Amino acid sequence: MPKHSIRGATAATALVCLAAFGPVPSSSAAAAPPSAAPHPAGQPGAAGSSRFVPGPCPKPPEPIEALSDAQCGYLEVPENRSRPGGRTIKLAVARIPAASDKPAADPVVFMAGGPGADTFDDIPFLVDSGLNKDRELIVMAQRGNRYDQPNLACPEVDRFNGQAVGLGYDAQQAERIMLKAVTDCRTRLMADGVDLSAYNSTENAADFADLRKALDIPRWNVYGYSYGSNLALTYLRLHPEGIRAVAIDSIAPSQFVTLPWTWGSTAEGIRNIFAACAAQPACKDRYPDLPRLLTEQVRELEARPLTLNVTPPDGGKPVKTVLDGGALLNLIVAFTPRPKDMPAALEELSKGNPERFAQARAAGSVQKVGEFAHGLTNSIACSEWAPGYSESDVLKAGQKAYPGWPDTVLAQPPQLPFQYPVCGIWNVPDRASVQRVPTSSSVPALVISGTFDVKTGASWARGVARNLSNSTSVQVPGIGHWVVPQSPCAQSVLASFFAHPTAPDTRCVDDLEPQPFTIIPK
Repeated sequence: MPKHSIRGATAATALVCLAAFGPVPSSSAAAAPPSAAPHPAGQPGAAGSSRFVPGPCPKPPEPIEALSDAQCGYLEVPENRSRPGGRTIKLAVARIPAASDKPAADPVVFMAGGPGADTFDDIPFLVDSGLNKDRELIVMAQRGNRYDQPNLACPEVDRFNGQAVGLGYDAQQAERIMLKAVTDCRTRLMADGVDLSAYNSTENAADFADLRKALDIPRWNVYGYSYGSNLALTYLRLHPEGIRAVAIDSIAPSQFVTLPWTWGSTAEGIRNIFAACAAQPACKDRYPDLPRLLTEQVRELEARPLTLNVTPPDGGKPVKTVLDGGALLNLIVAFTPRPKDMPAALEELSKGNPERFAQARAAGSVQKVGEFAHGLTNSIACSEWAPGYSESDVLKAGQKAYPGWPDTVLAQPPQLPFQYPVCGIWNVPDRASVQRVPTSSSVPALVISGTFDVKTGASWARGVARNLSNSTSVQVPGIGHWVVPQSPCAQSVLASFFAHPTAPDTRCVDDLEPQPFTIIPK
């Protein structure tokens, strides 16, 4: 998926953040040149030419305080380990010292969501969550991310996302503009010599294995969220040596993640939010039938979309904003508005006041161009998550999750509009058989989920935990995607786990309840 974490997401941002996803050929695919040959199935390759080169830390537009004391540099690795003698790429690395005067010997390495999210942008959330309190925190941008060489950003797609707020969510015009942006990005990356087939979870996992060796670290701990949980499981399966403990947050199980899968996760999270409202007397009294209310508003907006001039939340000129059924659902999946405000926002919408949703939609008009690696997103989504399913499979999954909703809403996977024609253009090899494999391990593991997660449904963690024989599972009530930064209790559990991997203290979860929902007067 997904930046889909606690900061929200644009319509075309990956879910896992997913932060989710063989491609269905489209007319665009016919003209697309083939990508480079696939990596041999299941063969991660040798570390060989990998090395760490110290260097200056990246300089984000908004300074990150933790980088002022960090040691940085690049990990140089083969772009494609199946091609000896091929070119190397550079991955940005930061080593953030522990706050403690007597830190533990085994650091924590972080695996970000996305795929494609800016890893360094997550550092303030990690530090605020205490990840470097007792241990060094190591952050590496996954291949193709911002600050890497090459960077698989697609400014063309970012600019489309800015335009998309003024178009119907699944409108033909939106599809045409997006596919042109994807085509232009692919053409540019290929002209630069990028081997799009090499940007996958197997190579990603091998990069982290090489990093541990290059830094001469005997053992370390792993923490990953959303797509980073998928990557952490892949890493544990292919490179278990040197891993002391693994914590995964907001689970995207590598054996289950497909495009149709997104619908079940979305429905589960929304269902849990509505059930939590029903369990609070004040919320139940004020909003007695939220499932019906949501269905009515999705149907109404899809039949009669609202076109508004809306000032984005951060100011600026008003922008044309279209709010239809698909946009409404995807704003909810992006946690805009926040779950505690969702019942109130739906009630206001039903009474003719769309302001909360319209403002959230208009916010997408302001894009940070070039920060998100859409190229990495597409390479992974199209090789690992899309194969084996079709657009009709996505529609069927949507109809199962929300019977009676318009097919025009259900035809697009949440937060991944037009992904099948995109994959037809991106044209990377099918790697589903390599990646859709469960991870079985006795390495101590912590599995953290939030009940309000509408991107990676909390119940999917059970299937992962069953294969991790030495695991502890924690489900945090009332928290959405990427649990740890949002929950002091989850932060405490994570710290306890790294201190005592086989016996973490999880007692704080027992008394947790979702916070009260926003109640607007009748």
